[in-house]
Amino acid sequence: MDVKLPKLGEGADSGVVVGIFVNVGDTVAKDQAILELENEKAVASIPSTGAGVVEKIHVKAGDRVSIGQKLITLAGGGGAPAAEPAPKPAAKKAAVKAAPEPVVEDEEENEVEHEQSAEEVPNPVAAPVASPSLRRMARELGIDLTKIRGSEAGGRITTSDVRAYLAKLAKAAAKPAPAAAGAAPAKPAAVQIDFSQWGPILKKPVTQLRKVIARRMSESWNTVARVTQFDDIDFTRVGELRKKFAADYEKKGVKLTFTPFVLKAVAATLKQHPIFNSSLDEVASEIILKEYIHLGIAVDTDQGLMVPVLRDVDKKSLLVLAKELEELAAKARDRKITADEMKGGTFTISNQGAIGGAHFTPIINLPEVAILGLGRGALKPVVRDGQIVARLLTPIALSYDHRVIDGGSAARFTVDLVKAFENFDEALAKL
Repeated sequence: MDVKLPKLGEGADSGVVVGIFVNVGDTVAKDQAILELENEKAVASIPSTGAGVVEKIHVKAGDRVSIGQKLITLAGGGGAPAAEPAPKPAAKKAAVKAAPEPVVEDEEENEVEHEQSAEEVPNPVAAPVASPSLRRMARELGIDLTKIRGSEAGGRITTSDVRAYLAKLAKAAAKPAPAAAGAAPAKPAAVQIDFSQWGPILKKPVTQLRKVIARRMSESWNTVARVTQFDDIDFTRVGELRKKFAADYEKKGVKLTFTPFVLKAVAATLKQHPIFNSSLDEVASEIILKEYIHLGIAVDTDQGLMVPVLRDVDKKSLLVLAKELEELAAKARDRKITADEMKGGTFTISNQGAIGGAHFTPIINLPEVAILGLGRGALKPVVRDGQIVARLLTPIALSYDHRVIDGGSAARFTVDLVKAFENFDEALAKL
């Protein structure tokens, strides 16, 4: 029977295979986990819908699979694996003729002198000469005896030869692989520490969503040549417009916050600087310039960071954006947002101002090439027309992919973004 991908849940119709837990020939029971699947909402184990022996695996790690797609094929109804075939009479006779059955004994003192002779030697013609017990052990351990050079007369393989061969493999496996030119150094192995030896502790399991966030942030950090540009934006005019029209929006059942203004200002600036609304296709060596503006908004939830996407921001009014923003943020916090509502973003905004954060360096949300971070606004004294006046200044941080965007382009983007806020068109806010 074929085990197919079942329905994953509301709004989830596909996922990416993260890992496969079975191999061809394994016996699996019904409801046993056979692979791990990831989508935009979580990582989950997929159980087998039947029992049997794995005859074929139709997917591999990294494949995107959809509901109803074949994952594995089972045969045999879960019976015990077939017994190993007995050796052919001719081969068995030849082995017996070569030498009598040796007594297996501890030969550790001979390992050093046999190391040189235990090199891998391909021998596709002649069958390796070894005792039946040694052949059986090799089959159980998955050792290819044709790659071992026997040290006894006639090339007969002994237990010492096998030990020396395994020791050589272990030694080779322990050596670090040479890093490719320009590649990042290998991550050191994780070490578990018993923190309870210094005092009382509490343990909290890492959620699947947190695992996905951790993996994606690590991928971005290790892939992108990131630079962060800092500046301050004068929110005084936007603050005045928000205060002026807040009551009109409330009559429409919408709370007018600073974020819809940010969305419109960012969209206008992205139109002026389309390189920030792009993605890098490393396979085709192309930069994809997108003619649509879909902005992701980082939402802080109890389960972790989620990024719903508002589409065609440049084409929508402030009122519509305020409504959609409220709806998407609520769905994200309630974990009711669909996978499609978090796809297709072209640029992301992370606003920590409401929480109280100031300066930070946001990590780019791949495959985008830039992200804007906003901190807490505060009244500060500034000089305007020779006079010291109080203005509402907000720190911003623009992180961008230096493989695609140069520093001069980032500086020009920031300058135009500052102007978009300081000269915000009142007609855009008026209902």
